[in-house]
Amino acid sequence: MMLNTMIGASIFGLPSLIAGYLGKLSPAGYLIAFAGVAVIAACLAEVSSYFQEAGGPYLYTRVAFGRFAAIQIGWLTWLSRITACSGVANLFITYLSSFFPAVTHGWIRGTIITVLIGFLAAVNYRGVSGGNALSNFFTVTKVLLLTLFIVGGFAALAFHPSVRVTPAAVPLTAANCFQAILLMVYAYGGFEAALFASGEASDPRKDAPVALLIAIVTATLLYICVQVVVIYTLANPGATTKPAVDSARQFLGPIGVTLVAAGTLISVYGYLSANMLHTPRVTFAMGERGDFPSFFAAIHPRFRTPHVSIVIFALMLIIFSIGGNFRWNASLSAISRLFMYGAVVAALPVLRRKRPEGGKFRLPAGLFFTVLGLAFVAILLAQMRRTEFIVMSLTFAVALLNWLWARSRALGIVQES
Repeated sequence: MMLNTMIGASIFGLPSLIAGYLGKLSPAGYLIAFAGVAVIAACLAEVSSYFQEAGGPYLYTRVAFGRFAAIQIGWLTWLSRITACSGVANLFITYLSSFFPAVTHGWIRGTIITVLIGFLAAVNYRGVSGGNALSNFFTVTKVLLLTLFIVGGFAALAFHPSVRVTPAAVPLTAANCFQAILLMVYAYGGFEAALFASGEASDPRKDAPVALLIAIVTATLLYICVQVVVIYTLANPGATTKPAVDSARQFLGPIGVTLVAAGTLISVYGYLSANMLHTPRVTFAMGERGDFPSFFAAIHPRFRTPHVSIVIFALMLIIFSIGGNFRWNASLSAISRLFMYGAVVAALPVLRRKRPEGGKFRLPAGLFFTVLGLAFVAILLAQMRRTEFIVMSLTFAVALLNWLWARSRALGIVQES
């Protein structure tokens, strides 16, 4: 599930954007992003091992810092998943237009987005096992098709020199570097999301650290390989919105290009399926603890799923998908996710003090990793743009009102008892 959430649409949409910022250095940029994300994931591995329940970063923040911080992180987590998935849904339309150009227009676009999200909501509404099986199918399929693209690309570069192009020179500025790394954080985002559904996993305290390591290393290798193929087969990769298909067109035949385009659609849909499975568990956990209205925690009497949270997430996803585009949603998702990562990293020393019995995994030099993780997050947050700052401020304001409501409700219950 972690791998399916990480390797979603970003690997097919971001290579062109990152190449526009870093040019031929873009594959190496992933190593820098990997180092920062790996520090955060290492902290998350220990923090998650303290818990068996659903909720992910929201739950960890609540135990470490209390209700106020938890509600803020809960809202930011929800925002990060909604915007990430909305960006992906728009990329689905972009790649589908390779087969049917009319899908980008008007009511047709809105109808397709509604149907593709609605189907996933219906599958997950009926049970977690169906959603997990669908997620696993998409993960295997996308990795196989990505392997076809990478092997074909490297073979063409090695045996057909005419395919190779020289990447365009791009001015290497601090602003370009930071914006590229911020987008890469979006590409890596999702490893934490699988932990939202920990309450329905068999042994998350034991399995999460290993899963984190495997997912992040595998994703890094695939990201670098795809980036190399794209920048060395496209003369101007920054100008395309479909880098995978346009790159495949340079070295694969018509059948291969069709497979890559179809594989992109499968990968994008797989990403959406994974998010439809785990993201509603955030609002379910918040409703269960009284931080959201209680109907978010409703369990379907037959299917035993958080059906109300699933339906509301699907509706929000449809609204953001129809109203936004890929680039805007990707940047906003990365910024909101950084706040969440900062809270998880900061929770590590606090949980060590509050729960001295420890979790099932203890990170060596944990305080050192905490400092590195917080520094990485702070540097990237300093790159926030005006529109992103406005959206973040509004989200914090809504979360503040949510906290005031939750506190007054809790006080009322105490007085009645």
